[in-house]
Amino acid sequence: MPEDYFPEPVASGYDAGSLDMFSAAAFDPVVGFLAELAGDGAALEFGIGTGRVALPLSQSGVPVHGIDLSPAMVAQLRSKPGADRIGVTLGDMATTTVDGSFRLVYLVYNGITNLTTQDAQVDCFRNAAAHLEPGGCFVIEVVVPALQRLPPGETVRPFTLDESHLGFDEYDVVTQAATSHRYVLVGGAYRHGTFPWRYVWPSELDLMARLAGMSLRERWGGWRREPFTADSTSHVSVREKGI
Repeated sequence: MPEDYFPEPVASGYDAGSLDMFSAAAFDPVVGFLAELAGDGAALEFGIGTGRVALPLSQSGVPVHGIDLSPAMVAQLRSKPGADRIGVTLGDMATTTVDGSFRLVYLVYNGITNLTTQDAQVDCFRNAAAHLEPGGCFVIEVVVPALQRLPPGETVRPFTLDESHLGFDEYDVVTQAATSHRYVLVGGAYRHGTFPWRYVWPSELDLMARLAGMSLRERWGGWRREPFTADSTSHVSVREKGI
């Protein structure tokens, strides 16, 4: 079982530290995109967390179930209105199974990188395919590795620099292992946290999908179906299970 990097101190402040992601402008395109793919079927979220996407998707009429490793994050979800309509299974999204089949499986906000080995990421694709109906879709939202922005010989890149939050990503370009270092101002003092992750290339994800019996259906630069280009910093990719 992977290590849980979202214990109570992290989970209790997770939503407050991500307020920009809870605006209608942020999640309306996500919910619309996913609801269109789900149609009249059910959806399964890998890494459901505090329910940022699952709750509004459920409210739109899509039956939603979720898998998450962190009891503390799920407790935050359970405290919110509408959570009683969402089933949640505690476990590792790479191996944990639930009953039934789904029209849609989705994994957003870089969740695939929380699996810190290639084997675990491959297993995640296989697990998604095992839960999908024939013709169903697996959607992943994830960053494009920012290695082209690293000067030669350097391994650290800042991603947030303001008075209350300092963030740096440290890359190992041999193993594709990375570590995020965050310094958050709380009560006049900075709290430091580190989180390991594994960056993964779009083409590598496509190969993982093929190994699991899925193929790329579409790839966009964002939830509003912006074109994916060489300048895109993230992508939303839809992979379809064979019929």
